[in-house]
Amino acid sequence: MLLWVILLVLAPVSGQFGKVQNCDFNITFGVSYECLNLMKLQRSIDFLWDPLPSRTYKSIIFLQPPWTTVFRGERVNLTCKGFGFYSSQKTKWYYQYLGKEISRETQKNTLEVHKSGEYRCQAQGSPLSSPVYLDFSSASLILQAPLSVFEGDSVVLRCRAKAEVTLNTTIYKNENVLAFLNKRTDFHISHASLKDNGAYRCTGYKETCCLVSSNTVKIQVQESFTRPVLRVSSFQPISGSPVTLTCETQLSLERSDVPLQFCFFRNDQMLGSGWSLSPKFQISAMWSKDSGSYWCKAATMRYNTTSNSLRSWIQVLIPASHPVLTLSPEKALNFEGTKVTLHCETQEDSLRTLYKFYHDGVPLRHKSVRCEKGASISFSLTTEHSGNYYCTADNGHGAKPSEAVSLSVTVPVSRPVLTLSSAEDLISEGAKVTLHCEAQRGSLPIVYQFHHEDAALGNRSAHSAGGVSISFSLTAEHSGNYYCTADNGFGPQRSEAVSLSVTVPVSRPILTLRVPRAQAVVGDLLELRCEALRGSPPIMYWFYHEDVTLGSSSVPSGGEASFNLSLTAEHSGNYSCEANNGLVAQHSDTISLSVIVPVSRPILTFRAPRAQAVVGDLLELHCEALRGSSPILYGFYHEDVTLGKISAPSGGGASFNFSLTTEHSGIYSCEADNGLEAQRSEMVTLKVAVPVSRPVLTLRAPRAQVAVGDLLELHCEALRGSPLILYRFYHEDVTLGNSSALSGGAFFNLSLTAEHSGNYSCEADNGLGAQRSETVTLYLTGLTENRSGPVATGVTGGLLSLAGLAAGALLLYCWLSRKAGREPASDPCRSPSDLDSQEPAYHNVPAWEELQPVYSNVNPRGENVVYSEVRIIREKKKHAVACNPRHLRNKGSPIIYSEVKVASTPASRCLLLASSAPHR
Repeated sequence: MLLWVILLVLAPVSGQFGKVQNCDFNITFGVSYECLNLMKLQRSIDFLWDPLPSRTYKSIIFLQPPWTTVFRGERVNLTCKGFGFYSSQKTKWYYQYLGKEISRETQKNTLEVHKSGEYRCQAQGSPLSSPVYLDFSSASLILQAPLSVFEGDSVVLRCRAKAEVTLNTTIYKNENVLAFLNKRTDFHISHASLKDNGAYRCTGYKETCCLVSSNTVKIQVQESFTRPVLRVSSFQPISGSPVTLTCETQLSLERSDVPLQFCFFRNDQMLGSGWSLSPKFQISAMWSKDSGSYWCKAATMRYNTTSNSLRSWIQVLIPASHPVLTLSPEKALNFEGTKVTLHCETQEDSLRTLYKFYHDGVPLRHKSVRCEKGASISFSLTTEHSGNYYCTADNGHGAKPSEAVSLSVTVPVSRPVLTLSSAEDLISEGAKVTLHCEAQRGSLPIVYQFHHEDAALGNRSAHSAGGVSISFSLTAEHSGNYYCTADNGFGPQRSEAVSLSVTVPVSRPILTLRVPRAQAVVGDLLELRCEALRGSPPIMYWFYHEDVTLGSSSVPSGGEASFNLSLTAEHSGNYSCEANNGLVAQHSDTISLSVIVPVSRPILTFRAPRAQAVVGDLLELHCEALRGSSPILYGFYHEDVTLGKISAPSGGGASFNFSLTTEHSGIYSCEADNGLEAQRSEMVTLKVAVPVSRPVLTLRAPRAQVAVGDLLELHCEALRGSPLILYRFYHEDVTLGNSSALSGGAFFNLSLTAEHSGNYSCEADNGLGAQRSETVTLYLTGLTENRSGPVATGVTGGLLSLAGLAAGALLLYCWLSRKAGREPASDPCRSPSDLDSQEPAYHNVPAWEELQPVYSNVNPRGENVVYSEVRIIREKKKHAVACNPRHLRNKGSPIIYSEVKVASTPASRCLLLASSAPHR
């Protein structure tokens, strides 16, 4: 198909081939571009029609840049060229360095490399290439040369240096100075020849020290093609016969695309029209004048290289006439032992004529006797002498054969031999058998007759050697003895009897599977039983699982066979068996077996949106048994209480989701069950964290009138939140300090100065989000030193009157609110406390009691009404500091100031401390 496509493509230019013969070939100046293309085209056609002797072309590696030595860090592109139809397809590459070989495959025929070592390639459809060694040198000076150099090539040797080397280059060949390049890097060999072979290197100077020498490069100039050999179709052609001259040569693999020209000579005279791209020259007819010395010449057009073949002598022969063969006696009855003579004679008989005798194309080894004319041989007849005879006469210019003469030797038939054959190894019902009867000796024709238990089956006549045969399909009745007879007219001969026994093929076997329970489980013992109900023994049984052989068993006397195996999970699948008694194998029906695998202990994992489980998060419980037949039922448990059950029909794991509350802390587990045995997972503990609530800030001072130098206690407590809680205290949003507490809040003590008036707040944080308290405002007022005077008394009385009116209004508002149902009957912030009994007593103090103020923001039951209170705690010690937030709820503490605000009001609570303590 490919040949026809090429011919169709080339058809439009076929008329131009005649021009090739007229192209003048000039070794010095070459040929025109048009002639070069025509020659390449003609050579391609000649190769398709009449290729040279077969040659295996290896893959070839080409380099770009073309150097085998480069500096380290540079890269070289390798191109693998094959000589099949797949030269640009997938390519295998092999890299070897220090005894280690690495291979890889690329989709194209190129590879970029940067490591020293030996490289080989194999293009698709071509053998492995020769190795190419690349050196990625770390030297400061290198000499680069091409991989291969051929006769006629223009060669460049390049001396390259790193920055620290000065190029004042000298080129050496075989350690002799070849040329001084000075600052130039390249040395050119314009037309390479064998005289350019040798070892080359270059030198330069290092700026810091000394003379530097490069690596040594060996140049070996190769021939572009081998010396041509002249092949001749016949060195002694008969006069008038054609002769083909072939100029055989082989191009180097690297020069396989170079076009060659050929020219043929006889006695130094050019044959035909001169140079041609075809390596063949046809001489249509050779005559005696064409005898002479022949040779050929091959030349390249690109590189101007020529080579001559050795000379060969061709001698044209003039043959003798056809001889005549006679047989004597001519008409006698030729029985075995009769002596006959063969005589061969030619018209141009001479002493130089050589006579030979042939029997059925085979030369006779009898010695011939020269007569006055011709030659004769005599011999006594045997059975082997029947056949055709002829002779040849050769006068040194070609042998000529005579006409054939037939000779028939009469031989009585010998005792025939009966053989029985069949295409099958065993003779079975339905098999086709052949009976063959043959007498080794006897003149033809011979009549053969076949018998079964003395009953004639039929006869055949043989007119050629080899006997006769009859064929038939066997039934059970064909068992018995057979013989045959042969007769050629000199009396019949009977063969020995041959016994035939017909064998019964096995029937299709039946496979049964037996397990100890209704369902096959891993670890059970499976018994496979296989039985063929018909078939001649012995029978070989084979057992298969998914067409993989499990084992075999032979039953010498027929019956069934069994095979046992302990079940694993891999034993699920299709089972079958096969019975074979040497005639034909029979396969049973396929039986499917499903082996149940008990579930393994499941693994329970938590999946939450963050590292710490928090109230309100969606928690996913995932339970999975890594082994076990499906379906698997998964159960989820919290403190051994069932949360739910989920089935996994196709195996794998199952998940259970729920939103977390504080009650979900505890121990979790899961259970996997596929109907065999339930398995429980390990216990996993979950702790649900609660974000802190908004804390409450309480201020406590040692007396009702807070003055500079007093010790102020700040107490901050969040009523909800998982410990550990970090509390921070602020004055005008400036951090005063922090403290951590597991429960009950945290305290911070402060010795008051004039700058401590202002807004206070606190913050609670347990890592789940910080919460800020309401702001509490503290005012510091000085003590009144003048106990008398109408003005001071009047002002103090007025202030106390105003405070009384405000407190009355507040009490009336709270009472009305309770009546309206907007507040509970009792305020937890004002519940009685037992702290009075815990206050220590001081015996060496004045008889009057000192009032101690406690400050707090109150938000009863989380409602939207927030009010500030100042209570007075009666104490008997001089300097007491509150250490428990429950002091706020002291039953006997009167409210000396109260301010009601809506919770959403951004204004800070203001606490005004009024003095009710006696002057001291």
